[in-house]
Amino acid sequence: QVQLVESGGGSVQAGGSLRLSCAASGYTYSTYYCMAWFRQAPGGEREGVATMHSDGTTTYADSVKGRFTISQDGAKNTLYLQMNSLKPEDTAMYYCAADLAPGVRYYGGAYTYNCAKYTSWGQGTQVTVSS
Repeated sequence: QVQLVESGGGSVQAGGSLRLSCAASGYTYSTYYCMAWFRQAPGGEREGVATMHSDGTTTYADSVKGRFTISQDGAKNTLYLQMNSLKPEDTAMYYCAADLAPGVRYYGGAYTYNCAKYTSWGQGTQVTVSS
């Protein structure tokens, strides 16, 4: 398992920006992996926000497309989530997670990932957006 520690949360006004970081340690190299940001608002269900795959491809929830950007440092030890144009509905606890054994298919020159086994989670960082 990998240890994940999030940071960068805080309180901002609507329209503002925050950058979350997730430092990863204690893992062995994995050819294929999925790293993701999830969030959970009070009384709400956990939802996926953004995912980065080992080949650098990314996916986003429709609610954050065009506003959030997931990225990783060159050493692949830190995962980031740049959040711009924040809205009150973005208020939630944000978690990063790792799936080090995703299902992977190679077809038509591209990989398709099935990221379904997030076994490592951070403790979360709170993001609060006021109107």
